[in-house]
Amino acid sequence: MPTRPRTFPRYAASAALAALLLPIASCGSSDSDGPEAKPTKTSRATPTPRPGDQKVTTSWKGEQRVYTVHAPPNYTPSDRLPLVIAMHPYPGDGKAAATISGLNAKADEENFLVAYPDGLNKGFNAFVCCGTEDDVGFIRTVTNRLIGTWNADPDRVYATGISNGGDMAYKLAVELPATFAAIAPVSGGYLGTEAEKESYMPRTPVSVITFIGGLDQYYSGMDAGIKNWQKRLGCETAVPDKLRKHIKRTTAHCRDGSDVVVYRLPDMGHAWPDGAGGGMSDPTAGINATDLLWEFFKTHSKKTPSS
Repeated sequence: MPTRPRTFPRYAASAALAALLLPIASCGSSDSDGPEAKPTKTSRATPTPRPGDQKVTTSWKGEQRVYTVHAPPNYTPSDRLPLVIAMHPYPGDGKAAATISGLNAKADEENFLVAYPDGLNKGFNAFVCCGTEDDVGFIRTVTNRLIGTWNADPDRVYATGISNGGDMAYKLAVELPATFAAIAPVSGGYLGTEAEKESYMPRTPVSVITFIGGLDQYYSGMDAGIKNWQKRLGCETAVPDKLRKHIKRTTAHCRDGSDVVVYRLPDMGHAWPDGAGGGMSDPTAGINATDLLWEFFKTHSKKTPSS
């Protein structure tokens, strides 16, 4: 991929957003202020599981790492709830991921936990962007803590993210076997030198729902990436469904028992379809990615490979 900034035609008028764009491939920019951006209490040790938001700072491999946990209003530590790991674009943080996706409101409605890890220097080490940290190891640690301390259901752990965070979702699916039941990359890709290796593929079943915009300048790389994913996993793809606004949805069932659903939105750029706010939400996309990814997650628990 060329190292050019990703562009957002619908939001070109925003000078604040334009100031954030940097010449790095597979990166996004976001406005972290919005209806989901609430003050959080910071804990430097193991937080006490409770409803609401908690920002946790922990020392990990010599660095101070941060993640925010959101629990629904009726949560109690005895609950065994699904867990969604949601990852921000570059440059961004967990607050940006919450603002763009609207996952806190969805978690309150559907009763699941959400964790928003912060990348160091506002990015995750995912394929072609951004950094050199062991973010796979960090997110593994966060996930294990939430399973152990917050009683998250290990059979219903999911990952999503946008742009750099979407790329990271693919990386987690490959490099953390038997951890995630499904992932939902949004405007993100299975791409770059590592992903081009034929051997770089999930060793345990991980279902995928993904959303890519036809006006995204990296559409071709993301489209090729999900096709490679399906080819390596021996997926059989059905005839595409044609939805409103010329959106195409393809579904596939793969040899290992996983499923792949791809939404191709020809009129969308680098954005979250009908997101909750922030500079990377496209309210005109024609579908709501947050609703669709949660419905997909609800029907996909962790499974063993098919014989």
